[in-house]
Parts: sequence; structure tokens; C-alpha cells
Amino acid sequence: MVDRPQRVASAPASAAAPARADLALSLEALFRRTTHGIRPGLDVIRALLDRLGRPERAWPAIHVAGTNGKGSVCAMIESVFRAAGVRTGLYTSPHLVRFNERLRVGGRPASDAAVAALLADAEREASALEREGGLRPATFFELTTAMAFEHFRREGVALGVIETGMGGRWDATNVVVPLVAAVCDVDLDHADYLGDSIEKIAAEKCGILQRGRPAVCGIENPAARAVFRETAAALGAPAAYADEEVSVRRTRQDWDGQRLSIETPVRRLPPLTLPLLGDHQLRNVAVAVAAVEAAASAADIAMPDAAMVQGLERVRWPARMQVLARDPVVLLDGAHNPHAARALARSVRALSGRQPVAWIVGMLADKDAAGFVDAIAPAARRLWAVPVHGERRARAPEELAALAAAREVSSSAADLDSAWDAALAWARAEGGIVCVAGSLFLAGEVLGRKNEGIRLFENGRPAA
Repeated sequence: MVDRPQRVASAPASAAAPARADLALSLEALFRRTTHGIRPGLDVIRALLDRLGRPERAWPAIHVAGTNGKGSVCAMIESVFRAAGVRTGLYTSPHLVRFNERLRVGGRPASDAAVAALLADAEREASALEREGGLRPATFFELTTAMAFEHFRREGVALGVIETGMGGRWDATNVVVPLVAAVCDVDLDHADYLGDSIEKIAAEKCGILQRGRPAVCGIENPAARAVFRETAAALGAPAAYADEEVSVRRTRQDWDGQRLSIETPVRRLPPLTLPLLGDHQLRNVAVAVAAVEAAASAADIAMPDAAMVQGLERVRWPARMQVLARDPVVLLDGAHNPHAARALARSVRALSGRQPVAWIVGMLADKDAAGFVDAIAPAARRLWAVPVHGERRARAPEELAALAAAREVSSSAADLDSAWDAALAWARAEGGIVCVAGSLFLAGEVLGRKNEGIRLFENGRPAA
């Protein structure tokens, strides 16, 4: 996984300005570590955490892997435990606008001062390792993981919810001994690193299962599900299958959320409204609920129904079918592979009814653009292809537009500002909606522009 530097917002001239500038320079140095690439193995992260005093041992963890859905599942789990009064840490990636989003305690991103201190300490220990330990340089993700784990210790969290970066077996996060390990659905992605078959990728994702520790399966693909079953059995890990353990029934869905009835072997929740949209979130909420119940049991944490309801109703996870505007409706989603695109397209069709849909799409060159366009084409009347700025791996918009045109979708290449204005004008004229997707980096750019209040969002009324 390769990430990009955060947007550092301008600040009024004050004592804080030099500190913010120093942090920006430090983060630039951290992001230069992405040139080390993805380096399988846990030796470096273990050595780095040793030098920091093994912070990952200071709090219990819930560990979540999967191709799609793991971020949403982590957000739901964290929100529920926080509603139950537990001091939570949440580690996810990538960030959308600011690096600090990756390290959250009690739902709040780490402060600039905390990030600066954590980064300085982690860099110092990583440099010492390179000098004295004979180990390769730490990667961006290894250093960031160490920062997150140390942040959780310093902040006294009682539970860490940890999302893998990529894969599982050799992911830098796989140094925790979790209360529960959960694996969301698995599909072909990152095949260059994880393997060229569903079974190989599933084996890597299921590498987070630990001997004797409860495991939750959210995998639908039969071949990948079989790998989970075999791995859990070999490790003696008690396995729960979310689709068998948790009944999730939707009674209504509109742009404000999904009205759900949820039942497990130990509880029947009163009806609740999940703000996250889409059929795929029904699977994700089942995984989250199963993981919450398993972890609460393992840690002897009281989990009243009210906390479960409140946590699910208050969960926030941007760029996952996020409604940015209402007149016309504008959706923002980070879907970037065919599996996620199919789920997004199905949900968009279900919500939009007979309304035509325009897409603004930007992608990275190492993603399956043809498969992505194949997935959304049945739900696309018009498409604007845009660049993903600041990414050396960005795919040329002209290539995306040509892929859409070959599938008989009216398309053109444009910059983001022009595409936004044109798509909104088209949606108003046609009585349609707009969906922005293709990359979390594009989603971050859109959200950053919204936060800065520039022209891009003058034509649409932001959702409350």
C-alpha cells in the first residue's frame, strides 16, 4: 500500500504555525519511506516495537482483515465499544485528508503535537535499528503502525481496533495477539503481493487468526470461506460465521440510512438506523456485531443493547456511500476494485430507482480499471474520468474515458472542478444523481476541497 502526504491546512500566523510547518516536514520525510515499498516480514516491526517497550501489549485488540469492508467493520466495532463507555483506539489506513485520521482515541484523531512526538520517537528508534541491528529500513506502514500502538499506550486505551493495511499474515499489524480476529469478504486485489488466486489471498488474510483465539468469518466466497474454516480448525480457533450467527433484516433504506432489525443468539436489538448505506453494509454490520459480542465475552465487558444501538446509529465512516449533497444527490465512495464497484453499483441502483446516474471516476494505474468500469457500466448513463492528483501511480483520465466509451457509456476526460460542475448540471437537467468513486485518494481530495470551501462545492448543498 502506498499513501500520500496529508493536506496541511493553512493556519493564522501564531506560535502554532512553525510547529505545523515542522510537522509537515517530518511527515514528508515519513512519506518518503514509501519508496521502500511493501516488504513482507515482521522482524523489523517487532524490533521497532521492542525498542519502544512493546506498546501493543498494553491494551487488548480486535484485529480485522479482508479485501473490502474491513474499514467499515472497524468503525462500527469502535463506535459500539465507545458507546459502552470503553476508551477505544482505532487504527485504519489510508487517511482521507490528514494523516492524524489514522490514529484515533475516543473517536478523535491524534493532535498535531501527539503525531509530532510519536513520529520523532519512532524515527529515532528506527534509525538506531538501522545502525545497530543490521535490519533493513522500516517502511512507511511499519513506522506508522508503531506510532499508532505507542499512541494507544500513552493515551491509556482499554481496547484497540486494528485494521490490517494489506493482506494479514505479514502485515505489520500482525504482531498483536487479539481478543478476536475477524476476516471480511475476500476478492482478488493486490494480487502481485498476495497471490493470484482467491485461495492464496484468503490464506494471507486468514493469517491474522491466532491459536485458540476466537475468529469471526465475514467471507462469502465459497473457496475463501473454506480457507478460513481450515485455518481456524488447524489453530483450534473457535469460529463464528457472521451470516449464521447474526440476523440482519432491513425494513427501509433511503438517503438518510438503513432501518435494521438485528438478532443474535444472545440478544434481539430494537430497530435502529444505520447511517452507512448499501447492501454490503448489511454483511459488514453482521461481522461487526459478531466481533463485538465475541470480544465483549472474551474481555468480560458489559455490552448492553442500548450501547449496541447507539454505537451503530452514531458510526461515521466517510467516503463510503457518503451523501455530500442532496439537490441533486451526490455520493462519494472509495470503491477501487471490481468487487467493491459491483456492491456500490447495486446499492446505487437500489437507492436511485429510475433516476439516471452520472459517475466521476479517478483511479490508480495498478487497479483493475476495466473490471471496475465493467461493474459500474450497467448503472452509468454518463461518466467523467478525472486525474488523481499527487499520485505517481494515477491512471490517465483518457484511458478511463476510453474504457467507458467501449462499454457504450457516454464519457469524457476532465479535471475535477470541470467534471464536478458538468456532472451537477447534467444531474439537474436529467433528474439524476452523481456518484464519485474509483480511489480513496480521489475521495480524500474531494473531502479536502469540501473542507476548504472552494468552488467545487458551491453548486451542491452539503448534507447535514
